[in-house]
Amino acid sequence: MNIGEWLYELFGGNEWGMLLCVFLIFLLDAFLFPTLPELFFALGCMTVPTATYSLELLGVAVLAEIVGIMTLYIVVSRARIPVKIERVAQKYTGFLVLSDERLLLLNRVAPMIPFAGAFIAIMKWDLKKSLAYVVIGCVLKYGMIAMMSNVFYAYFSSDMATTVMLVFIIAVIAISFVFSYVVKKRKGIE
Repeated sequence: MNIGEWLYELFGGNEWGMLLCVFLIFLLDAFLFPTLPELFFALGCMTVPTATYSLELLGVAVLAEIVGIMTLYIVVSRARIPVKIERVAQKYTGFLVLSDERLLLLNRVAPMIPFAGAFIAIMKWDLKKSLAYVVIGCVLKYGMIAMMSNVFYAYFSSDMATTVMLVFIIAVIAISFVFSYVVKKRKGIE
């Protein structure tokens, strides 16, 4: 039994359970702490390797991102944030390649903004524009992962496709962290 099958069985052994699992992972990633959603998304694609199910997973991922970001946005926007924290956030984004809502799109490739919902509230970014960039970033990144998963399953055996997909996801995560590190180093951010 591979990891995808184990996760599939853990959440009830059906497609709805896997959709719930992906929703929860993306929600936790957007709201509380990093969870490597790319890996779980790929595992979801591997458990039911069809284009239709990949689209369902993509919809669930986007929905969970929006729910998580909006929840954090609402909590932070209603809380009284100290001016010092606002200054730190402004200084931090000022050092980055972009310093407005477009940073949320770049964040899909190079994760530099934790707790995006809080950043949107603290930086007083346009909420509609921010959510649009989050959705576009999700669709592009996870759409590519879903597409590659389907390609791997079309051209390789099930076991080989799983291995290639996991290597692909690890490469995507590694490239994201390296890119993030390089951007931060160039701007002098620790």
